[in-house]
Amino acid sequence: MAHQRKVLGESMSRNISLLSGKKDDKNSLFGKIAVSPSDTSDNQLAGEYNMGISTIHSTKSFYDFLAEDFKSKKVYVCTGSACLCRGTQDSVTSKLNEKFGADNVGEMICLGRCYENSAFHYEGKNYSGDDINKLEQIVSGKHTSPSYTMKSYSDTSFLVEDEVFSTYEDFKELLETCFATDKDDLINTLKDSGLRGRGGAGFPTGMKWEFCKAQEAKAKYVVCNADEGDPGAFSDRYLLEEQALKVLFGMVICGYIIGSKQGFMYIRGEYPESIDITNSALSKLRELGLLGANILGSGFDFDMNVVEGQGAYICGEETALIASIEGRRAEVDVRPPFPVVEGLYKKPTVVNNVESLAAVATIFKLGSEPYKKIGNGRSLGTKLISLDGYFNNPGLYEVDLGTSLGYIIDEIGGGFNDTIKAIQIGGPLGGVVPVDILRSLTLDFEVFAEAGFLLGHASFVCIPKSFSAVEYAKHLFAFTAHESCGKCFPCRLGATRGKEMLESALEKDQKFSEELINDLLETMEVGSLCALGGGLPLAIKNLLEHCTDEFKPLMEK
Repeated sequence: MAHQRKVLGESMSRNISLLSGKKDDKNSLFGKIAVSPSDTSDNQLAGEYNMGISTIHSTKSFYDFLAEDFKSKKVYVCTGSACLCRGTQDSVTSKLNEKFGADNVGEMICLGRCYENSAFHYEGKNYSGDDINKLEQIVSGKHTSPSYTMKSYSDTSFLVEDEVFSTYEDFKELLETCFATDKDDLINTLKDSGLRGRGGAGFPTGMKWEFCKAQEAKAKYVVCNADEGDPGAFSDRYLLEEQALKVLFGMVICGYIIGSKQGFMYIRGEYPESIDITNSALSKLRELGLLGANILGSGFDFDMNVVEGQGAYICGEETALIASIEGRRAEVDVRPPFPVVEGLYKKPTVVNNVESLAAVATIFKLGSEPYKKIGNGRSLGTKLISLDGYFNNPGLYEVDLGTSLGYIIDEIGGGFNDTIKAIQIGGPLGGVVPVDILRSLTLDFEVFAEAGFLLGHASFVCIPKSFSAVEYAKHLFAFTAHESCGKCFPCRLGATRGKEMLESALEKDQKFSEELINDLLETMEVGSLCALGGGLPLAIKNLLEHCTDEFKPLMEK
């Protein structure tokens, strides 16, 4: 019976995917659902796509931003890990309550302002730092411009500096060069460079494109995963707002190589400026004949559209993201098949994250050699790191993979402005690295894994000595419980039980057993379908191991 239910569920998901893509519409069904104003429109969409109205309602009910309670708010407070640890948000909430009324103040999870904290969202724009003291000006329509440090510490910048690739003319010239180059040679350049996915898994980019190119299909797709919203990371936001052409070039040339005519930029709704800037760049590319039909007279047709995320962290997982574009609930799908074989609308699809795509332009411009010379022989190239407000020099920096964390902390970051006991590196699913071993590590996928941590997006969220490690563990459980897609029990129930366990210990003096929490973590790690439930235990185990003195008083003897 269980097997029959599984088969039936997979069949229903497949049918919805096929129905969603039946028109080969450049605009996603999800985009239409997100702006659907009423049940009448929902019924129209269901009829148009030959789906049950329950499918439309199910999708709508999944996302934070589409909930009526959320939409009724006027202003939103950032609840991301960096702002939490910095301790700024109680004051922000109080001032917003005073200005707008408590009933009009909602929450968003990480607005990418981790370098100065005190972050909030109002009228489609994000604010931070001293902006909370300028509410009168903001309400009157005076928008403030974000300012943060961006610098490359690599001899060859692939992501930050503009000398090699930054203009529409650069885009055109490099595209012409690539069109004149054999596609297999382009793939080999990528493979030889050693470029790997920068979202966490670290899969070789060239191999992914090669696998997808080899698939026989009537349609293929390119998807940019710009919804990897790890609290503490603002690298994707920077690239979309300051280096959009690099990201878009990566998508266009990927489409050319694999034989795709359509791309989708799935950008998290928490980054409204990123969405506006990307759409503006796309319009300009179409105007210049660098996007659309018969690009540069090559016979190659390719266009792309922005899909605006609606507040679901799980969409950073590639199969959940694909489900979202299709108008399904953003639930994780079992793999194989992998997206390069059966992805968007059940067609071969390349899904790359923002940083991976952004590196492609400079690699093709300079060749593979300069890129693969950077690093330590295993992890190659450069990496963006996000340093939060506990550093004396907070900001976004490009560094060589293999750079020591001591150099990053002391030289690039300028040391800490408070006493720090640990740093969570790589988002809420990354490891929590105690301060006393930080300087023994290098910024390296393999080194981190061997030490029991995870590099991920390389966001640095500092946990000060004054902040309870138990409270931080509860925060991570609560985050996972809220963001779980709910498809698998270990993640959905495990995160909730973990949160309840620590809440009871902190608030009701109900002690928990070490055996029980370890069993829970093992169940989540082994049994979860994706890295949300499967990755959380790493951080909790790190906290239990390295902050034992804070947990022991709450445990049964």
